[in-house]
Amino acid sequence: MPVLDVAKLKTYPAGSRKSKVNFGEFARPCRKGGSFRQFFDSLPNILAAKEFDAVVEAIVAAHKRRKPVLFMFGAHVLKVGLSPLLIDLLRRRVVTAIAMNGAGVVHDFELAFMGSTSEDVAAALADGSFGMAEETHAMINGAIREGARKGWGLGRSVGAMIIKRRLPYRKLSLLATCDELGVPATVHVAIGTDIIHQQSSADGAAIGKTSLADFRALAGVVAGLGEGGVAGNFGSAVILPEVFLKTVSMARNLGHPVKNLTTFDFDMIRHYRPAENVLKRPTLLGGRAVHITGHHELMIPLLVRALVEKL
Repeated sequence: MPVLDVAKLKTYPAGSRKSKVNFGEFARPCRKGGSFRQFFDSLPNILAAKEFDAVVEAIVAAHKRRKPVLFMFGAHVLKVGLSPLLIDLLRRRVVTAIAMNGAGVVHDFELAFMGSTSEDVAAALADGSFGMAEETHAMINGAIREGARKGWGLGRSVGAMIIKRRLPYRKLSLLATCDELGVPATVHVAIGTDIIHQQSSADGAAIGKTSLADFRALAGVVAGLGEGGVAGNFGSAVILPEVFLKTVSMARNLGHPVKNLTTFDFDMIRHYRPAENVLKRPTLLGGRAVHITGHHELMIPLLVRALVEKL
């Protein structure tokens, strides 16, 4: 067997090489009692920290240029107590549209109705009481039926009901806030996935009509994203990525240049559909896609605080 003559290996001066990491990008210690801005600026300008800052800068730039900033999310975002932070961004007009799945409506309503949500599914499933909260069914399904008669989308239907009934914790409701501010809030439902579909008060025609209206409304939002808009997905593994991709296609089909946008996905693990339908495919014509892995209850407060600091 031939043996390589390692003495003949070619070398080069280390300083002539292009390196991916430089000490100027390193993290810096913070003093005790320092400001958030000092902490944020002390993060290393490397990998996820660098990508995270790119999301912050893209949203800030979109806000200054009055470009759309769309936040899409699954219900878990509401369950872990982040509604007040998202509402703050809505009131600051940083987030200009939101989209959620059907379960998000359940948690949004229950927070407005009684200031609490998220039942113990395993315990309630044993006797069949899971998902049988009376007011949740009756009031949400009633709002959807009324909204369908008025030609409204599902998000507006429930948000307007929360305001009309003056629910005691309505300040915690994203849907009510959006209705108050005139911000698009769309809901995208898969029949049978939400507890409000379990009882006889559920009207399939009304749910379908209002959710379809929201789908078309979201397509209108997405049509305006091109050239500097931002779309972020938080924790929706299937529904919102699939919906978003279709709205991108619709907008482009009608001549809207949805390109050169920033898309990002925040979730606890990485999923196929967000990676393809939110990040990769919509930015093939230009733009930037960012994937950040981490718990919502940590990453979203960090994002919101960074945005507030830099605006």
